Amino acid sequence: MNTIARRQFLATTASGLGLSSVLESLGPLTANEVQVDAGIARFSDDIEPLVRFLEETPRESVIEQTARKVKEGTSYRQLLAALLLAGVRNVQPRPSVGFKFHAVLVVNSAHLASLSSSDEDRWLPIFWAIDNFKSSQARDVREGNWTLPPVDEAAVPPPHRATAALDEALESWDEQAADVAIAGVVRHFGANQVFDQLARYAARDFRSIGHKVIYLSNGFRTLQTIGWDYAEPVLRSLVYAMLNHTGDPNPATSDLDADRPGKQNWALREKITAQWHNGKPDDAATKDLVRHLHQCSPDEASEMVVQLINAGVSLRSIWDGLFGSAAELLIRQRGIVSLHAVTTTNAIHHAFRATGDESARQYLLLQNAAFLPMFRQAAANRGDVNDFRIDEMTADASEEPASVPEIFETLGRNRRQASEMLYQYLSSNGDPQSIVDHARRLVFLKGDDSHDYKFSSAALEDYRSLSLPWRNRFLAASSYQLKSEGEPTRGLVKRIQEAIAS
Repeated sequence: MNTIARRQFLATTASGLGLSSVLESLGPLTANEVQVDAGIARFSDDIEPLVRFLEETPRESVIEQTARKVKEGTSYRQLLAALLLAGVRNVQPRPSVGFKFHAVLVVNSAHLASLSSSDEDRWLPIFWAIDNFKSSQARDVREGNWTLPPVDEAAVPPPHRATAALDEALESWDEQAADVAIAGVVRHFGANQVFDQLARYAARDFRSIGHKVIYLSNGFRTLQTIGWDYAEPVLRSLVYAMLNHTGDPNPATSDLDADRPGKQNWALREKITAQWHNGKPDDAATKDLVRHLHQCSPDEASEMVVQLINAGVSLRSIWDGLFGSAAELLIRQRGIVSLHAVTTTNAIHHAFRATGDESARQYLLLQNAAFLPMFRQAAANRGDVNDFRIDEMTADASEEPASVPEIFETLGRNRRQASEMLYQYLSSNGDPQSIVDHARRLVFLKGDDSHDYKFSSAALEDYRSLSLPWRNRFLAASSYQLKSEGEPTRGLVKRIQEAIAS
């Protein structure tokens, strides 16, 4: 993960898209603007006033007042940074790293949507995310009004002890020790080293159905855009989220279902051959993996991945199988659990590619395999899971494919039929970008939940990394969780458009 190169690329891209064409200046600060209540984490002077503006402006007027600030010179990057920090300071990732905390988790997804949108829609995702933050902030107030506290400076370990102190705290699930340790690590080491250290821990347990590793990947991706200067409060929040085990005994000294695969896979990775990068593509092995994941246990899933790697199957073929299994669950039971199978696989895949630590990469791969049967069981706990098999999707070469608008219109009436129409369209050499563009615009106009942005940004990103025909199957299955043509356009959209235009 070349942080500097990627940050420069994103900054250049944003400039070309018109996202940072105004001066990054908010003008002189008053004494009142830089004053912060005692007991609250304090941000740097360049961003603190804008964060406080988002915190203190009522939801009923925040869209209009934010639009006014943009016209006065607040840049897209400043707004993105302030939004992430406002969420980090005001929304607690407890009792689960989800629910109201989606205001933080969704920031990177909204950003990706903005980068991929047309000029007319570019501000919609970030303004939607601001409104979403205000909703989560109000919920946090109702639940006790938690606020990120300042760091205990006296306890921050020195540079030569910081990384070891963080490992010790994470291994023992010690929140207070981890909080000061991550502050010490961030202050003295670069983004790549910090990511490598956290990558092993973010996916070690199944609590909060994948949101911990989602936060790791999405948080670091946002920091690549807004700058490492803002990393400390974000990563303090991340570590606090990663150590969440509300209601459970200390995982370091207990043996719970959520932790067991992680403990087993850390040992199992040692059986992976040293030549694990040198496998060859094998579509038959991908199909075998998907069929195995259809009904196997977590430990059986991980063991099969090790067997395939050691038999010379490429990592890409294995990832095709993991993505295929996650997408299959969308059709087997549409809903909150299956969509998180996709977004978690997206996050683990990103972490797998971003970390330079080989042990962490192996561990993440095995954990993703183990998580998929756990998602399937979580879905079964909520209701029936049908027997659909994604590897059996077929297309009729003689059939004329439907148009993109027809597919999304059908989606509102019959998702199974629309998915088949989409697979037919793609199998007939239809343009997948037309599907992506149409799906993304419908999210902008009709999305009413954080998951609409989280899921669409993940799925519409991941399909490109799959090999044929798995990318077609994956995108067709993903339609089960996309917005349809007939759903109502949200009133917030008109409000945002009017605020920007006025």
